[in-house]
Amino acid sequence: MDEMNQTQPAKPNNHMVMAIVSTVLSVITCTFLGLIAGIVSIVFASQVNSKYNAGDYAGAEKSAKNAKIAWIVAIVITVALLIYTVVVLGASWDEFMEQFNAEMERQKQLQGQ
Repeated sequence: MDEMNQTQPAKPNNHMVMAIVSTVLSVITCTFLGLIAGIVSIVFASQVNSKYNAGDYAGAEKSAKNAKIAWIVAIVITVALLIYTVVVLGASWDEFMEQFNAEMERQKQLQGQ
């Protein structure tokens, strides 16, 4: 009788949308480490509903928390690697343009001979 009087806790957010978004973002930007975290997030997010429906409310909460942490890690890794790439490319862009212009001048001189 006591079990029937207990109310179910609210189902936690499974974070599936953000898990998928972070994974797709990692794929689009080719950040492998972000992809791993995104996949982990999807796995945890997919466990939330089944654990909740099985009555494992603590397990559902834990999976939801882990899914959230994993998609945040995936986004942070992806953004950090994108910033690093932009900084590295930006630093070497001037050198690249100098070499490109020097080669263009060399080609013009060769064509002029």
